[in-house]
Amino acid sequence: MKVGIVKETVEGERRVALVPEGVAKLRDRGLEVIVEAGAGRDFNLDEAYEEAGAEVVSDASEVWSQADLVAKVRAPTEDELEYLRDGQLVVSFLPPVPSAELVGKLAERGVTAVSMDAIPRIARAQSMDALSSQSSVAGYKCMLMGADALGKLVPMMTTAAGTTKAASVLVLGAGVAGLQAIAMGTRLGADVYAFDIRPETKEQIESLGATFVEEEQDPEPAQEETEDEGPRPGLPGLWDELKLAFGIQGGGGSRSNGAAEESEEEEEDQDEDPDTGGYAQEQDQDKQQRDQELVKARLRETDIVVTTALVPGKDAPTLLTTEMVEEMPAGSVVIDLAAEAGGNCELTEPGEIVEHRQVRVIGPRDIPSGVPVHASQLYSRNVVSLISHLVTDDDGGGGRIELDFDDEITDGAVLCHGGEIRHESVRDALGQGEKAET
Repeated sequence: MKVGIVKETVEGERRVALVPEGVAKLRDRGLEVIVEAGAGRDFNLDEAYEEAGAEVVSDASEVWSQADLVAKVRAPTEDELEYLRDGQLVVSFLPPVPSAELVGKLAERGVTAVSMDAIPRIARAQSMDALSSQSSVAGYKCMLMGADALGKLVPMMTTAAGTTKAASVLVLGAGVAGLQAIAMGTRLGADVYAFDIRPETKEQIESLGATFVEEEQDPEPAQEETEDEGPRPGLPGLWDELKLAFGIQGGGGSRSNGAAEESEEEEEDQDEDPDTGGYAQEQDQDKQQRDQELVKARLRETDIVVTTALVPGKDAPTLLTTEMVEEMPAGSVVIDLAAEAGGNCELTEPGEIVEHRQVRVIGPRDIPSGVPVHASQLYSRNVVSLISHLVTDDDGGGGRIELDFDDEITDGAVLCHGGEIRHESVRDALGQGEKAET
């Protein structure tokens, strides 16, 4: 069984799917590893791969022709499709709905496509959860981008010339990326505020030193020893109303608190992205208006806004309207982590910096590539965990891939196999019928 690693060809992509550490682990499972020269760029040298036990070849075509399984960061490009052959496995980021057409082409070529985006959100799959690992990197990096773009000092600083005020940061969405952004903002010395419709995130946000933005509630009336007249409803909190409006019955999809026990809640969370930030369903217009007014009041004193809300298979929800951006002080910055999915801000242009009334709206692409060493290391560990899950030990000591579709992880992650599209959302996007038995 041979695992192949090729150099990423998408412009700006600096990560690699497997680092030398991962090569050694796969070798321990009895797998051979073939690496294209230069795949690790300046961060993971060819010599390091060879020392870990990999065979380094000069050209990508050699990897594609020899490998039984090819691991990538980005989905196969049109040029790479020509290398693919019947029965070959490809592991990469491959969001099911946006990539439906590509998955269809992979199925036509008899390729088994394994998506890192489609790993079920259950406790025993946590080590394979590349969405969370890369979101953590993105949350860290985006706060540094905001600090760099801001024309102010972030922490309060006292000098002989006087004292500067700490920058004010607002993070919208407390998923994995949002929580990392909050943590980084507090480390930099900013006054950090965070907004999320899930009340259970309040404790997480406050534990990181930030302030949870919420609607003020009427104080509970003092209890008197009089005849009980029943419960007195005070002003409902915004979070409880939004929770009802969104139809959310339990916790969100965040993995920030570590592995939960496998339960019905996990089953409900499987289709949620780790960075939905609670914005997984449509919101009632009246509630949305109150939501926006609450945020707008905070924006008037905010220097950096980080938006993190994503909804799997759909365009990112709009959290910041143009009118709301106009409430921000001159020189302030918006970092939109959802830019590639359409953006959480109406003004966002993916890959561009838009200036509107002295406010800069930055829509970065592929943020984890800005931290390629650790982003690759974390992704590599996710890939190794997934491949190890798929590997069955041979009697002869070598490893081989055996797909058990009765297993929840395998069944969820494999989008197509044996010429058939297995993933329901992909079939729906392509207008196909029910899944064939495999």
